[in-house]
Amino acid sequence: MLNIALIIASAAISLVAGYLVRKQMAEKKLGDAETKAAQIVDQAKKEAQDRHREAELEAKDLLYRMRQDFERSTQDRRQEITNLEKRLTQKEENIDRRLGLLEGKEKEIEVKQQNVQKIEDNIKQKDNQLHALIIEEKERLQKISSLSAEEAKHILLNRLSEELNAEKSVLIKRQEEELRSNADKKSREILSLAIQRCAAEHTVETTVSVVNLPGDEMKGRVIGREGRNIRAFEMATGVDVIIDDTPEAVSLSCFDTVRREIARMSLEKLISDGRIHPGRIEEVVEKTKKEMDEKIREEGERAAFDAQVDGLHPEIIKLLGRLKYRTSFGQNALQHSKEVSYLLGVMASELGLDFKLARRIGLLHDIGKAVDHQVEGTHAKLGADLARKYNESVEVVGAIEAHHEEAEPKSLYAVLAVAADAISAARPGARRETLETYIKRLDKLEGIANLFKGVEKSYAIQAGREIRVIVQPEKISDSEAINLSREIRKKIEEGMEYPGQIKVTVIRETRAIEYAK
Repeated sequence: MLNIALIIASAAISLVAGYLVRKQMAEKKLGDAETKAAQIVDQAKKEAQDRHREAELEAKDLLYRMRQDFERSTQDRRQEITNLEKRLTQKEENIDRRLGLLEGKEKEIEVKQQNVQKIEDNIKQKDNQLHALIIEEKERLQKISSLSAEEAKHILLNRLSEELNAEKSVLIKRQEEELRSNADKKSREILSLAIQRCAAEHTVETTVSVVNLPGDEMKGRVIGREGRNIRAFEMATGVDVIIDDTPEAVSLSCFDTVRREIARMSLEKLISDGRIHPGRIEEVVEKTKKEMDEKIREEGERAAFDAQVDGLHPEIIKLLGRLKYRTSFGQNALQHSKEVSYLLGVMASELGLDFKLARRIGLLHDIGKAVDHQVEGTHAKLGADLARKYNESVEVVGAIEAHHEEAEPKSLYAVLAVAADAISAARPGARRETLETYIKRLDKLEGIANLFKGVEKSYAIQAGREIRVIVQPEKISDSEAINLSREIRKKIEEGMEYPGQIKVTVIRETRAIEYAK
């Protein structure tokens, strides 16, 4: 029992001692915590005071800067106000000066108005006096001349009208001369510029093509047994084959350049192939004709592209291609058409006209030459009909029809077409015909007309495309003039060779003459 009591007592003592120790330690920790809390509070107070002090300093600094800025802006504003006040003062002074000047001018104007009024009064008074004098003079004139006022007025107006007409005629004549001079100068400039800018090459062709042979023995094969090959070739192509002493060459002669070109291409194919007999000749010629049609179409398309002309009818393009194989006095017709197209385009541009329309007219102006061997009529008339058929514009049709002055020009494009066509044909080297041959042909044409009785004078014009015959009216009647034109036409057809056609115009003048004695 005693041990148990001791154990309990010792345990109680241990508990009490532990409690006291823990309490002491807790009190110590609490004291330390309170001390730290006090330190933290003191430190926070210090930091708050420091921040407060810094904030006050920053606020004072900001206030100082704002005050400086405000004073500076206020000072600038005051300066602006001062300047505005000075300007307003100057403007007021200027206005005052101007008002003074205006007042002085108003006074001067008033004085002048008074003077003008006095002058007007004097004028009215003088007008009245003059009117009275005029009435008095009219009465005197009527008494002296026995004419009424209306009659005298009519005479004066007639005289004035005659004087004005005379002066107007002089003025119109002077202006016409100036306009003609300026127009001639301007036209020369435009034509020279067009010629300078057009640098087309000339192509002069003949009516004979030469085909080279690999050897003289080939001539015998071309001729064939008893000439059957050459006859078959001429029948199939429509050309004349000339075989002479020229070594290693055969000549093809034909005025139709398309047929001549087909014959040349066919003969070259036959020579290269080596098989030459009537059946083979017909086969090659037919094949070459088809190739020629395609080549003609390509040439037409190339010409339209070169001239910058689009929208042409396919048949027109084919006809253009045929011009590649058409000549006039040795000048290639397609090359001539392209050159006229270039010239027309340049002249139209200088005059402010439609450049594309001018190019179109120039390219198509000789389209009638593609069919003039097949249809009766001049190539200008045929070309106009073709253009009309394939829906070309009125300007194009009119210019084609009038480019050889066979019809009245209805537009400026037609006049330019005449000039461009003449320039292209007359340029040196453009055509093979020499000056001597040309003059002889014109002389011969006039000589034929002068052979007939009653012919007074004859003139070959338009490069020999027309002859105008002036007859003596007392020897040739109107009906005889018609017969004379037919006889001259027949004589020309019988005695001359010429391209295209020649227009025969017989002119008979009727005069009524009386003598007053």
